[in-house]
Amino acid sequence: MVIMGSNMAEAHPVGFQWVMEAKARGARVFHIDPRFTRTSALADTYVPIRAGTDIAFLGGVIHHVLENDLDFREYVTAYTNASFLVDERYADTEDLDGLFSGYDAATASYDGQTWRYENTEATGEASPEGAKEQTEALQAGSGGPSLENVGGIVQDPTLQHPRCVFQILKRHYARYTPEMVERVCGTPPELFRAVCDAWTANSTRDRTSALVYSVGWTQHSVGAQYIRAGSIVQLLLGNIGRPGGGVFALRGHASIQGSTDIPTLFNLLPGYLPMPTAGLHPDLAAYVDHLRADCQKGFWYDADTYVVSLLKEYFGEHATPENDFGFDWLPAIDGDHGTFRTVMDMVDGKVSGYFVLGQNPAVGSVHGKLQRLGMANLDWLVVRDLAMIESATFWKDGPEVETGEIVPEQCRTEVFFLPAASHVEKEGTFTQTQRMLQWREKAVEPKGDQRSELWFTYHLGRRIRERVAASTDPRDEPLQKLAWDYAMHGDEPSADDVLRRINGVDLTTGEPVNAYTELKADGTTMAGCWIYSGVYADGVNQAARRKPHDVQGPYENEWGWTWPANRRLLYNRASADPQGRPWSERKKLVWWDAERGEWTGDDVPDFPKDVPPDHVPPDGSCGPAALRGDDPFIMQADGKAWLYAPHGVVDGPLPTHYEPHESPVRNPLYTQQGSPTRKVYGRPDNPSNPSPPEAHSEVFPFVLTAARLTEHHTAGGMSRQLPYLAELQPELFVEVSPELARVRGLTHLGTAHVVTSRAAVQARVVVTDRMAPLRVDDRVVHQVWLPYHWGHTGLVSGDVVNDLFGIVVDANVFIQESKVATCDVRPGPRPRGADMVAMLADLRARAGITTETGTRVATVHGVPHTADSPSPEESS
Repeated sequence: MVIMGSNMAEAHPVGFQWVMEAKARGARVFHIDPRFTRTSALADTYVPIRAGTDIAFLGGVIHHVLENDLDFREYVTAYTNASFLVDERYADTEDLDGLFSGYDAATASYDGQTWRYENTEATGEASPEGAKEQTEALQAGSGGPSLENVGGIVQDPTLQHPRCVFQILKRHYARYTPEMVERVCGTPPELFRAVCDAWTANSTRDRTSALVYSVGWTQHSVGAQYIRAGSIVQLLLGNIGRPGGGVFALRGHASIQGSTDIPTLFNLLPGYLPMPTAGLHPDLAAYVDHLRADCQKGFWYDADTYVVSLLKEYFGEHATPENDFGFDWLPAIDGDHGTFRTVMDMVDGKVSGYFVLGQNPAVGSVHGKLQRLGMANLDWLVVRDLAMIESATFWKDGPEVETGEIVPEQCRTEVFFLPAASHVEKEGTFTQTQRMLQWREKAVEPKGDQRSELWFTYHLGRRIRERVAASTDPRDEPLQKLAWDYAMHGDEPSADDVLRRINGVDLTTGEPVNAYTELKADGTTMAGCWIYSGVYADGVNQAARRKPHDVQGPYENEWGWTWPANRRLLYNRASADPQGRPWSERKKLVWWDAERGEWTGDDVPDFPKDVPPDHVPPDGSCGPAALRGDDPFIMQADGKAWLYAPHGVVDGPLPTHYEPHESPVRNPLYTQQGSPTRKVYGRPDNPSNPSPPEAHSEVFPFVLTAARLTEHHTAGGMSRQLPYLAELQPELFVEVSPELARVRGLTHLGTAHVVTSRAAVQARVVVTDRMAPLRVDDRVVHQVWLPYHWGHTGLVSGDVVNDLFGIVVDANVFIQESKVATCDVRPGPRPRGADMVAMLADLRARAGITTETGTRVATVHGVPHTADSPSPEESS
């Protein structure tokens, strides 16, 4: 097992129990991390790495696999796109000094037409103009990008053609040698080789290896490509869709998975259907045509049934074929409306009201100062939480009050604090890391005015609908037509009825549907989230099942319910060979039963049940009917796993090492320093520390990273209020190496302050070998680490670590780069009030920081700044 981008023992201790059980049975555990952690202490081997360089490390593993012919060739040839030929116009980063073909330096975005397969077209390409805002990544949905003419893809089963994906992969990673990994990551070669040898030796017909990650991978300016790089390794080694393999995305809360399935994200509808885009989706037909190509393979072809059923659940009897099932009543996005764009719009006076539900952005979001200044510029703010958190009190006791940037008597924001019920005071489901829905009962009644989210959302919607009931304004019509008729228990909506409607109902019979394959596009079914269809199969709340493990099969299918279709392992058709036989008896999971003419096994087969392994669909087949018997990746447009992405990502078809937005070193691979598509915001209130080739990076010479502690929970609102947790971790601290302590004159258990161009935070010094310096390209790089749980309220308080990080985001998904930045560390307490403001101004002047710093994303072209950054005249 390889754990990378995660301190699983600390941040996910319940799940880590199974790692320890596997280790007790002989599994070998590697932990790759910038810091020696509680996970490292329990792993067999700890491997150090410089924060922000994981793609270089994983690229080195890919190089090792390909150069030594260690890939699981039969799996790779049959189940991935390794044999597919790519357009002859495609040019790689190795050809273009860190860029792929199709780059437009003026907009810092790609036109990916040259990335496509030969003889196919990628539908719905975003044009370069506006592509930074209306990205194709926001439009693809859970089925992934669509492809035209998938039946005409040219292949070379020998994997020798120079334009086949396999050969492109070999060329792309040819320079990711152990020596290059050491230069970039600082990882000792012997430890890197130990990882490669163990990972490949344990990935065979008879053995599989698992890969685990968490936000240590996602929160980067190339976070989506980190995950793709890990997936490429696992695909080359045949570890996807097989028991004991896979890529595990650890979730940081009990239902973070659920909050993306039924999303709190601006660009998605339930079930990862993309939000309609203004100007691109004028009607339902255009929207569906954009989701899928003509006669592409797989179950995403049936997306029309998913979206129509969703519209029927939203609008009930008002959704009819004559009005496009109410498609026009859905909002259409016109660009980036994510968390960080919104907070900048708050600062700029473009947003008047804000709901903070189960979050604490004043502490838990990057650039906390900007979050607080944004909230201080609203007409109204609603905060629902268990305790009085910083996002409710920032206006009177936040750090900006001390500096004079917020004056309580002049703050214009009216704050409404509403007490929330805790998880033991309400019923419903959690959807956890492995996609399992588990029903929880209400243990106690909430006290006083505490209410559940379900109560709050339902009654807010009810009251708004009552206010607009007589309105003739077209914008109020969606609210008027909403089907807001859930069963009630007193004044509390029935969570069970909500789950039933999320599952879906056959409107011709009134009975719950049993699977997403029963949904229809003619308006005769409704379903609030198609991937959850089946959780209420046969009219039974499947999420509430609790059959003990000792009275059921090895996959414990009757404990909770896992989407989709209660299958525990996605793409498990790949656990059998192309002939439908398990790769080995030891690793069997599902297989083809010729006598019964169906797929069977220990898990629910993730494949059409009656399609034999040797099936070849007739010409002209579409959707599920177009799947060959050896197409295990049933949601992909071509039925195969993608080692190379011909469509759907905006920063390149292959993961490539770029330096983080803030880095102390030059990229040793390319002239192109950082991701050429990362979204930056060149604003006076969002300065960036300089990085090579910019001057004065020595002002912030150290690498900064942050993470969690077991004793506190994220922004601390649930843990800093509790005496026993506050006692266990009473004070913010910073971990530094003995070498760095000597360089900066720091004393163990003394006081220091960590500074960036945005903020300074004070912390107790912990001098420890856990943060060993690394040798990177002939220089020593020091890394420092802080936990981020403290704020100015609670039984224990401290500075906000997230104030240190600026806002720069991944171009695919707009997630922030908050796991790596540059900083300085100084002994003693930080300045206070006006002295703090003066110190930061002095630092920015010494570093030559302007609003253009960090916005030169196309360093290979020497472009001075991107189109949406201020011009030199504006910045002066």
